[in-house]
Amino acid sequence: MIKVAIMGYGTIGSGVCEVLEENQKQIADYVGQEIQVKYILDLRDFPGTAIENKVIHDFSVIAEDQEIQIVVETMGGLNPAYPFVKSCLEAGKHVVTSNKALVAAHGTELLEIARQRQVNFQFEASVGGGIPIIRPLYRCLMGERILEITGILNGTTNYILTKMDKEGASFNGALKEAQDLGYAERNPEADVEGHDTCRKIAILTAMATKKEVNYQDIYTEGITKITDIDFKYAAKMGTSIKLFGSSRMEADQVFAWVAPVMIGREHPLYSVSDVYNGILVRGNMLGTTMYYGSGAGKLPTASAVVADIIEEAGHLDNHVSLGWSSEKLDIAPMEISYHKYFVRVSGPYEPKKQLIEQCFGSCQIMTLEGLNECALLTEKMSEKQFKEALFELEEKLGGMYQEVLQTIRAQL
Repeated sequence: MIKVAIMGYGTIGSGVCEVLEENQKQIADYVGQEIQVKYILDLRDFPGTAIENKVIHDFSVIAEDQEIQIVVETMGGLNPAYPFVKSCLEAGKHVVTSNKALVAAHGTELLEIARQRQVNFQFEASVGGGIPIIRPLYRCLMGERILEITGILNGTTNYILTKMDKEGASFNGALKEAQDLGYAERNPEADVEGHDTCRKIAILTAMATKKEVNYQDIYTEGITKITDIDFKYAAKMGTSIKLFGSSRMEADQVFAWVAPVMIGREHPLYSVSDVYNGILVRGNMLGTTMYYGSGAGKLPTASAVVADIIEEAGHLDNHVSLGWSSEKLDIAPMEISYHKYFVRVSGPYEPKKQLIEQCFGSCQIMTLEGLNECALLTEKMSEKQFKEALFELEEKLGGMYQEVLQTIRAQL
């Protein structure tokens, strides 16, 4: 019998217990022996419940109990998750986590400790919830040179953008509905400002390049400036707007960024809607593959955690090579990345036509009935070129960015 401790009995931790209980026989058949939860570390007591006698409040009980071979961290955040996980690895225990903040901030160090102690540190559920993506990268695609990873990696923002797209909702209205349904936190900043997606694409980029990625080096832009008017233009163009986390490996440069992107119906991620996630991976031999499913939620995420528990249960006496080295990856400046750009400009188009063409060259122009503005879609250009053209247009219009209402990158 393999004995496990779970740190944090919130949504995910309780889900892990549920999956282990519900699929007990199937899991035992895979592993060759039963997996039993011995301890549940939490600040709360759960009197009258099935776990009442397993609840503890002192972490040292887990760290010092030699019977505990696998520790599951589902507390979230960095404190006390980081020192607790580090102590468990140093004590020779295998660790599973669903904590993207922990992996993005301290993954390099924790992976190195795991290598030194010949134990395993696994984190499938830290990206994409229940969608298998970490394991495919280090097993199924191990013969590939990864050229691109692009994903809709946050269910909250995807739900908000879907409501704006399909129902014409405002950002604030869609956010409130997401909060009422429990999809968004009362403080939604990590989601809507793109920070959650940033940490996830940092982890995936590190997996693809085998180098340490500092998530703070990744250009990050959220969805708070997206409006219902943007979606009206998108509908006219046959497009939609999604929040992408993307990394591209081009020659000797790696580009990584998070931003809203306008995409057409032919894009593989166009139909990923509501709280679902979708991840596109392009390899140099296989081409493009897609991973789609529930990117969050109690049981989908718990399912991924349990898969890691089973993996570690099969390698109790050996280390599984996973992750990246301590060599730091240099992220290319956003200014030299290339995109098309959707731009909304106040006022009628005709008086501005010549100025727009002088600044941006050939571009597609469109208007919406009843609005005193126009929009343009540029040809592909570098971020630096775009900013210079935008500044030039503002100077010619005399508005110092007051004339420009919106800019969104486009993959069309």
